[in-house]
Amino acid sequence: MKDVQFGELPYLKHDCSVSLCIYSPNGSSFAVALSNGNIDVYATSSWERTWILTGHGERVKSIAYSPNGNRIVSGSWDCSVRVWDVPTGDCLNIFIGHTSGVESVAYSPQGNVVASRDGAGTVRLCDLESGECSIISGCGYIYDMAFSPTGDVIAFGSDDCRIRLWDFTSGECRRILIGQTWSIEHIAYSTQGDLLISQDYNSDVRVWDTKTGDCRHTMKGNGCTVISPKRNQVAFYGQWSEEEVELWDIETGTLLRRLSSHKMRTRSVAYSPQGDQIVSGGNDKEVRLWDVETGECRQTMVGHTKDVTMVLFSPKGDYIASASDDNTVRLWNVESGSSRKISNNHSGSVIGLKYLPKQNQVASSSDDTTIRLWHAETGVHCRTLTGHGEYVGACLQFLNGYNVFDVTFSPQGDQIASCGADGPVRLWDVNTGECQYVLTGHKGAVYMVSYSPQGNQVASAGDDGTVKLWDVGTGACEHTLTGHSDTVLRIAYSQNGNRIASVSYDMTVRLWDVKTGICSHIFIGHQNEVTRVVHSPRGDQIASASYFDKTVRLWDTESGECRHTLVGNKMEISAIAYSPRGNLIVSWSDAGEAMLWDVETGDCLWSLDHDGLTQGVGYLLPHPFMWMSPEVDSFIGGYGDGSVAVWDVIKEGDQHRVHMRWIRPNGQLTVKDACVQDVQGLNDFNKRLLKQRGAIGEPNVRLREASKKVMRMASVVSNLKASSSNTEALNLSNLSATSPATSSTRHAEQQTISATDAETNEN
Repeated sequence: MKDVQFGELPYLKHDCSVSLCIYSPNGSSFAVALSNGNIDVYATSSWERTWILTGHGERVKSIAYSPNGNRIVSGSWDCSVRVWDVPTGDCLNIFIGHTSGVESVAYSPQGNVVASRDGAGTVRLCDLESGECSIISGCGYIYDMAFSPTGDVIAFGSDDCRIRLWDFTSGECRRILIGQTWSIEHIAYSTQGDLLISQDYNSDVRVWDTKTGDCRHTMKGNGCTVISPKRNQVAFYGQWSEEEVELWDIETGTLLRRLSSHKMRTRSVAYSPQGDQIVSGGNDKEVRLWDVETGECRQTMVGHTKDVTMVLFSPKGDYIASASDDNTVRLWNVESGSSRKISNNHSGSVIGLKYLPKQNQVASSSDDTTIRLWHAETGVHCRTLTGHGEYVGACLQFLNGYNVFDVTFSPQGDQIASCGADGPVRLWDVNTGECQYVLTGHKGAVYMVSYSPQGNQVASAGDDGTVKLWDVGTGACEHTLTGHSDTVLRIAYSQNGNRIASVSYDMTVRLWDVKTGICSHIFIGHQNEVTRVVHSPRGDQIASASYFDKTVRLWDTESGECRHTLVGNKMEISAIAYSPRGNLIVSWSDAGEAMLWDVETGDCLWSLDHDGLTQGVGYLLPHPFMWMSPEVDSFIGGYGDGSVAVWDVIKEGDQHRVHMRWIRPNGQLTVKDACVQDVQGLNDFNKRLLKQRGAIGEPNVRLREASKKVMRMASVVSNLKASSSNTEALNLSNLSATSPATSSTRHAEQQTISATDAETNEN
C-alpha cells in the first residue's frame, strides 16, 4: 500500500467552530481561523500543525496571507487587527482603534498596507512600515472593500448605494459610481483592473468601467457572487434560499448556464485557479465539483456531518478544502477522489429499483438526482442518467417538500420512464442516456410511472388524484382515470395489460379497464391510506398494503372479495412484491423488517429484521427491493446509505433462508475496527486518515490476550508431543490401548484448553 490514494486527506478536527480557512499564495501553508480567538497554521506537506497563533480575545472573523505568504493578518471581534510572522509564529503588529468587531481584513497587492473593516462600517488603512493608520470617512456604512490589482486604488461599497474609488497617493476619492438603488454588499475587480463588479442588497449586479465610470451591463443574480480567476465570469448562488448556481458572462452580461446544485441551501462557491471548475458546499453536508464549460457535476464529496459553510481550492487546484459546522476542515484530492465520483456510486439514498431481464441489468434511482444502471450478476456500473433537477426515486416523504421520483424500464429494455415533483413524465433512451420525450398534463407532482406489458403505453399516478395513460409513440394522453378523492400513490398493470390497479390516500383500491377507462372494482377494507398495490403473476389476484395499518390484503380480481389479510409486520409496510411464480409475496419495512408469505394459505414462511439497515431511506419507499429471475427467487435491495445488493431466497425443506449474492457499496471509505498497525507500506499520513474513519492502530486488548494464550497453548502441546516422540515404540499388541505418552499429551492439551477458556471468560 505504498502509493495508495484514498481520495481524501485526514480531516483537521477542532474544539470550536471554524470561521474561515485559507491557503497561502504558494500553497505551502494553510491557516484556520477559529471562534475561540486562535489561528491554527498547518504545513501542507505533512498537514501537521506548525503554529497555534494566540492573542485575540474573541472569535477571529477574517484572515489573509500577505502576497509573499510570509505574513498573516487577522481581524477579530475583540476589535483588534494582528499581523503574524508565518515562519516563527510571532505577533509582529497589533492595531487597535476599531470601535466594533473586525469583520474583514485584506492585504494590498504590494503587501505594505492592511485594510480592515469593522461591524460599524468603518475602514482603517494601516501602513505596516510606519505603523500609521488612517480612517476612511465620508463614505457612510461600508459593506465591502477591494484593492485594485495595481494597489493604488481601493474601492468601497456603502449603504448610500454608491461605490467610491479611493486613491492611495492623494488620499482622496478618485471617482464615485452611481446607479444602484440598494446598499452595495459585494464588489470585485477584474484581473486587469479595468472593470469593477458590484452587487447590491437586492441582488442587482452591475459591471462598471473604472476609467470612465460607465455601467456596461446589469445582471440579476440570486444571492452571493464569486468572480472567476480570469475575471470573465461571475457565479451567483443563493446563500439564503436557492440551491442553484448561476454562471454569467461578465463581458456580455448574459446567463451562460445553471448548475442544479445542492438539495438544500448553497453556502459557499469557489472557482479553481484555472477557472475551469467550480466547487460548492451546502447545508446538505456535501461538497460538489462542477465542470464550468459543461455544467456537469464531476464529483460529490461526502463526509461532513453538518452544514458545509466554506469551500476553496488550493493554489494549484489539486486539492479542495471544506469547512463545516461539525468543527472540521476536510481536505479532498481532486484527481484521485474516485470514491466520491458520481459516475460510480450513489451519493444519496437508493429509493427506486427495477430489474431488466433481457439485458440482465438493475436500474437504481436516488435522491442524488441520478439513475444508474448495474450488471445484475456482478454489480458492475454500466451507465448514469442525469437530467432531473430534483431528487430521483419513487417514494413520498409525507409530501412535505421532499421532491422524489419513480423510474421504470420498458418491456423491451430500450427505454426508461421517470417522473418527479416537476410534473412531466420523461422517457429516456437506455443506450444513449438522452431524454426522448417529455409528457405533460398532470397538475402537480407525479409519484409513479409504469409501462404496459406490451410497452406501447405508460401510466402515471399524480398528486391531482388522477391516473393518466400515455401513448409512448405519440406522447398523447389516451385516458385520464378519475374517481379517487385524494392523491394516487401507486399503479400496477395486470399481466395481459387489459387492466390497471391504483391505490390512494382515500383508503381505496380501484381496478380500471385500460381500453375504456372505466372503473370495474373498488376494493374497501384498509383502515388507513393504501400505499402499495401489485398484480399477481397468475392474474387472478391483486395485493394491496397500507403503510400505517401494517397489513397486506389479497383481493380476488373477479369476485372482489378479500382472500387473506396478512398481519404480522411490526413496522410500517413500505413495499410488497409477488415472486415471479406468484406463490410467494414479500412485505418490507423501511426500517429493515421483511416477511415472506405463502399466497395460498396466508402463512408467514420467513421473517428477517435487518436492524435498521435501510433506516434513513424514507417513508413509503416504492422499491427498496425488487424480485428478479423467474427461475430463482432472488431480489434486489436498495438502502439508505446508497448501497445496492442482490439476495437469493433459498428453500431448504420447509425452511427458507436468504443469501447475499453481491453488494455495491456507496463508495465511502469504510474501515471501522480494521487494524492498520502492521499494514505494509502505509504511511503515517494515511494511517491518520484511516483511524479517523474508524480503524484501530492495533488489535484490541482482549484479542491480543487471547492470541498470547493460544501461542502458549501451542508451545505446551508442541513440547509434549516432542517428548512423546522420544518414548520407546509400542508393541503391536498394545496398539488398541492408549499409550501413557498419548494419554499425558491429551491430558495436557485438555488442561491447557480449559485454562485458556477460563482466562478468556474472566476477561
